[in-house]
Amino acid sequence: MTTEKTTPQTVSPTIPKTLDNKPSLPPSLPLSDAVQHALAVTKRGVDELLIESEFAQKLARSEQSGKPLRIKLGLDPTAPDLHLGHTVVLNKMRQLQDLGHTVIFLIGDFTSMIGDPSGRNVTRPPLTREQIEANAMTYFKQASLVLDAAKTEIRCNSEWSDPLGARGMIQLASKYTVARMMERDDFTKRFKAGTPISVHEFLYPLMQGYDSVALQSDLELGGTDQKFNLLVGRELQKDYGQEPQCILTMPLLEGLDGVDKMSKSKNNYIGITEPGNIMFAKIMSISDTMMWRYYELLSFCSLEQIAQYKKAVAEGQNPRDIKVALAQEIVTRFHSKQAADDALTDFVNRSKGGIPDDVPELNLSGAPIGVAQLLKQANLCASTSEAMRMVEQGGVRIDSAVVSDKNLQVQAGTFVVQVGKRKFAKITLTA
Repeated sequence: MTTEKTTPQTVSPTIPKTLDNKPSLPPSLPLSDAVQHALAVTKRGVDELLIESEFAQKLARSEQSGKPLRIKLGLDPTAPDLHLGHTVVLNKMRQLQDLGHTVIFLIGDFTSMIGDPSGRNVTRPPLTREQIEANAMTYFKQASLVLDAAKTEIRCNSEWSDPLGARGMIQLASKYTVARMMERDDFTKRFKAGTPISVHEFLYPLMQGYDSVALQSDLELGGTDQKFNLLVGRELQKDYGQEPQCILTMPLLEGLDGVDKMSKSKNNYIGITEPGNIMFAKIMSISDTMMWRYYELLSFCSLEQIAQYKKAVAEGQNPRDIKVALAQEIVTRFHSKQAADDALTDFVNRSKGGIPDDVPELNLSGAPIGVAQLLKQANLCASTSEAMRMVEQGGVRIDSAVVSDKNLQVQAGTFVVQVGKRKFAKITLTA
């Protein structure tokens, strides 16, 4: 894993002077079969590739020169854990890495202190240095579950952002007008609504764009909500005499509800460090229609294999079988083949009303205790109100018997409590 803290060769600690002469592009090269294959891999599942003809030429020149392209993904460590939605763009990075190109996993330790305003309707508070460093360490570890860590260049944008100082920051800010910044939908909506926009938020896309200059990026990846920021990087590279990067945006993966973007705050996520049986069960809970989108964005199966799966379902095969294959692939990737096999066994057992083998054991006191309070103390429900709703919906069982009385007082003893389809606990309750 490359982690050198070297200052980029083409960027000094202060802003380089703008070049009057823009770089001239070399003559067009023919696209070999290998280049066309690489282009097809790149385009799989993407929302946009800008500009495709330019990227095709970058691939052709890379093949001719033997010099890999520099492909950048920047992530601000705003939370300690990643979910499958985050891995959509990481999967694309891995595909490009397997094609032989240099992928750069950029930790936005500097930009995190500004706070990305993308998709926000309020100012987001910046993180502390301690929070950023703690989250970044987790990101390193979790991203390597997808990327080939030994071939990944890991950088932090504080390397070139901190040395800018006030003078460099002002010079950088002079390269973009307020009018162009206000072209962003989120800024425009907040301005019209009278919602505050802090001046420092204008700096975020500029600093992200400057990252592309510092890293001499050939291609930058991001979600569809990052398009404006990625375009700023492309324009700044032109200002500094570099050939502009191409831009690849990936769709935002819907969560388990099939409606909203996967998000921990919406509780519709699949965490990549969750236990294998939980991951498996969550994937099995998605709709048969949404399954194909998950295949396209998360699976490493070939497009030909996915087409065969669709044909089999159209001819009468149970889509559940295809979903099992996806669930096993994902669990294997983030855990192991054995974990995937165990998860399937566990899922089948639960679907028949059985109790899994790996039920966590808890010791609680206070009997007799209300069932809602018991579920909360056992961390099977987030609150007593949620626990009562689960009882009302018939989603709570004690020793396989459905609990229908939300005022039930649970007596001392040892029993297995189940909430919903996936939450179990073996509880020993004492007075």
